[in-house]
Amino acid sequence: MPCWFEGPLAAFDTETTGVDVERDRIVSAAFVTQSQAGASPLVTRWLVNPGVPVPEESTAIHGLSEEHLQRHGRWPAPVMEEVARALAGHATRGIPLVVMNAPFDLTLLDRELRRHRASSLAGYLGGAPLCVLDPWVLDRHLDRYRKGRRTLVDLCGEYGVALTEAHDAAADAIAALEVVRAVGRRFASRLDRLSPAELHARQAVWHAAQARGLQAWFARNGSDEECDPAWPLRPELPAVA
Repeated sequence: MPCWFEGPLAAFDTETTGVDVERDRIVSAAFVTQSQAGASPLVTRWLVNPGVPVPEESTAIHGLSEEHLQRHGRWPAPVMEEVARALAGHATRGIPLVVMNAPFDLTLLDRELRRHRASSLAGYLGGAPLCVLDPWVLDRHLDRYRKGRRTLVDLCGEYGVALTEAHDAAADAIAALEVVRAVGRRFASRLDRLSPAELHARQAVWHAAQARGLQAWFARNGSDEECDPAWPLRPELPAVA
C-alpha cells in the first residue's frame, strides 16, 4: 500500500484583499485534487467580487484589480457555498487537504461563510474530520535548523518544485501539494508510519510550539506582535458588546 504522500491529496488556496482574517475578503480561490503522485491535477477556480475596495498593494501581489473583479467576479455567497461543499465532500471521503499556512486560508473561508452564509466551515463539514497537511508547519518542524525564509516560493526552491505563477490561487495550491509530497519523501523515515489523521494531530502541537517560540522571539526584540497558536483554524473572536 503506498504511503499517504504518494496517494490521493487535495489542496486549497486563496487570494485576498489583505492579511486580516477577520476583516479581509477572498477575491479568488482554487481547489485541486490529485488521485496519486504524478497524476494530472483537477482544478476548480473561483473569482469573487468581494463587494469591498481592493487595495492597490493587494492587487500588486495577485494581479486582480477591483475593476476586473467587479466585471468578472461572482458574488461571494454562492462561491463560499461551493468552496465549502467541495472541501466537505473530500473530507467525507477521508482525502487529506493541503493548505499552506492553513490558519490563514481556512479562517478566512470560515469568516466568509459566517458573513455570507450565516454558517461556519464546521457546519458544512457536518462532523467529517478535516485532515490538513500544512507544508509550512511540516517543514519548520522536520527541518527546524535550516536557515532562511520559508514562504511557498522558498519551499518550492528547497524541494525542487516548479512554481511559475506565484500568487495565483491554482498555481499556489498545486505547488503546495507537490511540496507536501516532497516533504513526505525526504522525511519518509519519520512520516511514513503516521496516518494523515495522526499527522494532523501532531501538526496542531507542532504549530503551537512554533508560535510560542516565535512569540518569545518577538518579546526579546521588543515587538508587540502576537502569534496565534491555533491550527488549522482560529477560533471565532467573541462578539463586541
